Amino acid sequence: EDHPELPALVEVVMDLGRPPLARFPSGDFLLSHRPISFDDLRQATAKVGDFGGDNRAGISRTLHRISAIRNRQGDIVGLTCRVGRAVPGSANLLQDLVKDGGSLLLIGPPGVGKTTVIREIARMLADDYDKRVMIVDTSNEIGGDGDIPHPGIGNARRLQVPNQEMQHKVLIEAVENHMPQAIVIDEIGTKLEAMAASTIAQRGIQLVASAHGLTIENLTMNPSLDMLVGGIQSVTLGDEEASRRRVQKTVLERKGPSTFAYAVEIVSKTELRVHRSLEATVDALLAGCRMPNVEIRKLGSTGSVQQEVSVQKDQFRRGPYEIASQFEVASLSNARTSLDSAFNIDSANGHIENSNVSEAGFNLYAYGISEEIALQAIKQLELEDMITLTYNISEADAVIALQSKLKKNSQIQAVLKSEDIPVFFAKTNSLVQITRALRVLVDDHVDGLIDVEDNEEVRSSVETDALEEARLAVEQVVIPKGESVQLLPRPSTIISSQVNLVETFNLKWEVTGKEPNACLRILPQFADREEGTTSEQGASPGLKDSDSSSDGMDYTQSGVTRLPFLPE
Repeated sequence: EDHPELPALVEVVMDLGRPPLARFPSGDFLLSHRPISFDDLRQATAKVGDFGGDNRAGISRTLHRISAIRNRQGDIVGLTCRVGRAVPGSANLLQDLVKDGGSLLLIGPPGVGKTTVIREIARMLADDYDKRVMIVDTSNEIGGDGDIPHPGIGNARRLQVPNQEMQHKVLIEAVENHMPQAIVIDEIGTKLEAMAASTIAQRGIQLVASAHGLTIENLTMNPSLDMLVGGIQSVTLGDEEASRRRVQKTVLERKGPSTFAYAVEIVSKTELRVHRSLEATVDALLAGCRMPNVEIRKLGSTGSVQQEVSVQKDQFRRGPYEIASQFEVASLSNARTSLDSAFNIDSANGHIENSNVSEAGFNLYAYGISEEIALQAIKQLELEDMITLTYNISEADAVIALQSKLKKNSQIQAVLKSEDIPVFFAKTNSLVQITRALRVLVDDHVDGLIDVEDNEEVRSSVETDALEEARLAVEQVVIPKGESVQLLPRPSTIISSQVNLVETFNLKWEVTGKEPNACLRILPQFADREEGTTSEQGASPGLKDSDSSSDGMDYTQSGVTRLPFLPE
């Protein structure tokens, strides 16, 4: 009771043979050095309600939840005592959606506050909008334990579920017996419950429900819950249709209408991502080349609602080329410039100056990459203040993509090419590969490891190899040994990139031969030396004449034929 964070207490953990812990947002707090015994557990369980088949119990007329851990004999050997709170105003960010009367799906990981929001929505519907509301309370989390519900649900009525396996039947019973205008249910987790929810929504009843997951994309990949978003089916297209769409012959499509009109991804207790058209969002995700319509809603420190609309609604049904033409021209034409300024990159030579890059941030769009892993990689590299994941490609300063997926989607390639958005590749959807791609994005411009061409297209492995060859020649031969190095023959566009890299080292260079046998020679001479100094040192021992001519190539350097060695 003396802990300064007591109002923010999350839960108390009691495990047999271990000291009890109180968990706060800042970390765990040791309550006692004495290990928990069987007597402690028996005393605690005697003060709470009966444990159901889901091993959950409560305290009468409160919102607290006590979950049991049992051994193989069925004895309780651990308790998780979760603190439940009714928070007035926790659903203010969703007030307009609740008032509209459409069915609403809440998505979020455990502990993010789904139950608190859904409880407040039930109270809002019953008290503020005078609707007949029935709550199907699986584990008595919404209305609290005991026969008399907690006042946090207002005038809403509550149906308790005797057995979790019977939840789908209780849902149908609520509709048939009690004539509700709105039904509230927490944690839809099975296919039977998803089917029952779909049936209720089709009867014209407003349905408010929650499900575990990080994003809507998680639901589309969950075979038990994909019915909530309309179901997913594999469709084989004819040759003409596949050619018209510019996709593979087998594609994924939504099977039918979505159970819910709206969907909300709960990011934190003060930030939500709202999808005003769940069907359009699912179609966009399955198509892979259209950006979902997302509203970012945040609760300000004063309780005000801050709202951002990421993509205009009328862009949903358009193809990628139509979308591209509607983007802000100034924003897209300067996409690369924005990225350069974020890293303080000199656009002439492509190297990073020594500065604090964390002071400037930019938006990153992930294609084919798991958002959860991308966020984990950003956090691991401590780039949260600099990199922000965006759902809107018009706001993206760069794209990180899974190489295999991007190669198969010609439409998204066309969009990236037409809008000059730089792309960074991850070979696999793993934390290691995504972290490496982010490091490349931040640190390795000078090494030519970024997979972006000079014209902002995806940089080929040939150009990457050529730049690596030039870098190694400078660092291992030209500078330490004072010897010139002639690189392998390359196309003129590749040589131009090599020249840019060599000039970042402030070295002289020349091009020998004609295409297709033109190649770059890196000379052991600083580019800013005076002509007079060059002439005086021209007879240095071991110096070789450069007999090769430039053959009239535009980018050949002129003036110096004999060069001194660099000092040790």
